[in-house]
Amino acid sequence: MTELLTLTTNDRGVATLTLNRPEVHNAFNAELIVQLSDTFDQVAEQARVLVLTGKGHSFSAGADLNWMRAMAEATEDENRRDAENLAAMLRKLDQLPCPTIARVNGHAFGGGVGLIACCDMAVAIETARFGLTEVRLGLAPATIAPFVVPKIGVKHARRFMLTGERMDVDTAIRIGLVTAAVPAAHLDGHVHDLIDLLLAGGPKAQGRVKELIRTIATHASDPAELDRQTSQMIASLRVSSEGQEGLNAFLEKRKPSWTEG
Repeated sequence: MTELLTLTTNDRGVATLTLNRPEVHNAFNAELIVQLSDTFDQVAEQARVLVLTGKGHSFSAGADLNWMRAMAEATEDENRRDAENLAAMLRKLDQLPCPTIARVNGHAFGGGVGLIACCDMAVAIETARFGLTEVRLGLAPATIAPFVVPKIGVKHARRFMLTGERMDVDTAIRIGLVTAAVPAAHLDGHVHDLIDLLLAGGPKAQGRVKELIRTIATHASDPAELDRQTSQMIASLRVSSEGQEGLNAFLEKRKPSWTEG
């Protein structure tokens, strides 16, 4: 892997993916987007949990200025293809089967907020600041909106996407973007506590839970079809090898095979 990203995986199956462009506050460019997309494919096959973070003092400042300058001079078709690559990368992160944690080590703006919104949970340091600042450049947070709006809700999206104002971590928690805020010295400890909780769950069941949440969140009209899908999901999990192991472990008062010890 090149210097734009680092990926490490420990013996518990926890993958830590670090944006490694601290000199530009871990901002996106086209190459980083491609590498993130490829890495999410790798993580989907191997990891029990993904931790996404940034190197240095920022999580991600969003779009790289040089990248934005280049795209301003590109054609509309070139800009559309570029945006489609970003949208596809975010969709991969959003739909990873393993649980995902954003370890927010500093400020996040624009696309950085999009990355956070795609993660299942986010722990931020108390001094982190956030912003959906695209309108101040005459732009819109279009590619991240499908992930940010469901996370923070329409009411908050209307305010923060239209004003472009910065928000502190308490506001980010209140609107649902961030799960918890801790002092910087406690960031890793809080993330590790979440990892321990996540590793107690069945990995296949967690993937199905994420699928279940997406199904319910996007379900529009037919209650009978939703009931059919949810009933089929629990039925298939009950007879699966993982479901059988989990139920037997509970009845036998032992830990299931996917946990440590």
